[in-house]
Amino acid sequence: MFSPLRYCINLRLRIRRDKKVFVLYAILHVLVILILIRSIFIKNWEGVFFCALTEALFMLPGLAEVNLKIEVPTLFEGSFYIFIFAAEILGEFGRFYEHVPGWDTILHTINGFLAAAMGFSMIDLLNRKSHRVSLSPFFLCMVAFCFSMTIGVLWEFFEFGGDKFLRQDMQKDFIVKNIDSVALDASSEHNTIHISGIEKTILILDNGTEYSVEGGYLDIGIIDTMKDLFVNFIGAIAYSILAYIYLGQKNKKKKSTAAKLAENLIVTPTDTDERSQMFKMALTENKVDRTKR
Repeated sequence: MFSPLRYCINLRLRIRRDKKVFVLYAILHVLVILILIRSIFIKNWEGVFFCALTEALFMLPGLAEVNLKIEVPTLFEGSFYIFIFAAEILGEFGRFYEHVPGWDTILHTINGFLAAAMGFSMIDLLNRKSHRVSLSPFFLCMVAFCFSMTIGVLWEFFEFGGDKFLRQDMQKDFIVKNIDSVALDASSEHNTIHISGIEKTILILDNGTEYSVEGGYLDIGIIDTMKDLFVNFIGAIAYSILAYIYLGQKNKKKKSTAAKLAENLIVTPTDTDERSQMFKMALTENKVDRTKR
């Protein structure tokens, strides 16, 4: 259940833990609010939706810490804020997906990396609390990898649903010059027909309307989907390798840069004593303020 007081107290803890992340959050938050106000004035309701969605997503780390009694590391939290802002505000609202080459590819790679870190944290928390089961480092990393790939596949399902039922173009089309297809085999014997050097495709509708695709043949979403899954795979593999290195050096005083990076992205159980003390102090201050009023 959402408690504004607990959320604000947790925000104090996060500010005290790392002020740099809070400054980053504050700057991005102000930018989103300004864009939201401008969108309302110019009646850009799509922009209003993306701003509202961004604000809701910005609250997730704090809500997770309060309700799940976990501590989100500052590096993960800061990366999450930047990723959401880059995807929703810059990507969708600012049209970076259309105007910046490789923007979608970069974000899908980062998503694979962060999702693997999230999956590793989930299974690591369960592994810490279990006294009967001790999972091997390889299994922990494999689960992290599989979790990331599952998130990537579910997102592609979402994009396909948007294209199929809402008539969007979330799975971006690519123009290709070469195709291989058994559907073009006139003998119906499933022989692969290889066609190369396509310069133009003509689409003729049943009402006589014609569309011309210059430069080749229009691939509808398949290449985009496979590209997204492949870079998600790269991001997931990258974090899984870092996590494996971290587990091998977990009990060492001096860790490698790779191990430190993986460690700084792992969610840990919260310090209940510190949090309880902060809650008590805040409740006391709140009662004093009410009495003064």
